[in-house]
Amino acid sequence: MTRPLTPEFPAIRMRRNRKSDWARRMVRETRISPDDFIWPIFLIDGENIRQPVPSMPGVERLSVDQAVIAAKEARDLGIPCIAPFPNTPANLRDENGSEALNSDNLICQACREIKDAVPDIGILTDVALDPYTSHGHDGLLDGDTILNDETVEILCRQALNQAKAGADIIAPSDMMDGRIGAIRQALDSESFQSVQIMAYAAKFASCFYGPFRDAVGSEAQLKGDKRTYQMDPGNTDEALREVGLDINEGADMVMVKPGMPYLDILHRVKETYLMPTFAYQVSGEYAMIAAAGQNGWIDQDRAMIESLQSFKRAGADGVLTYFAIAAARMLNDG
Repeated sequence: MTRPLTPEFPAIRMRRNRKSDWARRMVRETRISPDDFIWPIFLIDGENIRQPVPSMPGVERLSVDQAVIAAKEARDLGIPCIAPFPNTPANLRDENGSEALNSDNLICQACREIKDAVPDIGILTDVALDPYTSHGHDGLLDGDTILNDETVEILCRQALNQAKAGADIIAPSDMMDGRIGAIRQALDSESFQSVQIMAYAAKFASCFYGPFRDAVGSEAQLKGDKRTYQMDPGNTDEALREVGLDINEGADMVMVKPGMPYLDILHRVKETYLMPTFAYQVSGEYAMIAAAGQNGWIDQDRAMIESLQSFKRAGADGVLTYFAIAAARMLNDG
């Protein structure tokens, strides 16, 4: 890009545009609003339950009735979409993740009740088996091997189960090869052509997922690690290949996960494909900011907004963030 020539100091003084709040607002390049947020929430079995997640200060596991209340608050604040994740009881977990196909599991209950009470908010549902398996992996396990094609067959059935319950966006996070095309075909074959797919297209094998696994109860179940299917943190070109494949298979939107440690990936993806591109500010990122703020080591509100601006500045069209409610309140208050 050609840059215009500019005078030198003292004819030009860059600080003039920073001299006051109104001036800074007037020339600000990157802006965030509640429209940019998807709010992940955690579900738990029972009624009238709000259970704190110890590793995520300020975050709670919600029973479905409380999730409905949360969805109303999100809608009223201008947040367009929520993303529920289940904490599946241990007695409902098995080797094959069978609870994922239960039409009355926590996710399906929440989709139906939220859609009935708050029809004008979007619901994004995660497609992967890790919240339901006794071994904590995203797919079917044969010895130490995650079975790809057999897992994709189950994921298609899981996606249909969620779509029938009212999910608006199916978000496969499993990182199995070929699952986007298979899920798109399955949805279309059952007349769910209008259900969108947001692909966890570049999901890295990261240490920043720890608090999430605590929140959904899969940390204790996990046997081994997920490096045979989630991406190597050292790779960028591979991320572009992954994203391109998901787009070719029918993804409507793509996601980079985690967020701040992978802003370079986010920028390359947006610049390369010009697709609706999202970042997931994952649980570990949230926990670091929230814990430091709780201890008075940083200004949590400023760190929250600064972190969210970084995603937009890098090219994100939106952000999945546990800060969605707090950030929306701040932005709406001006």
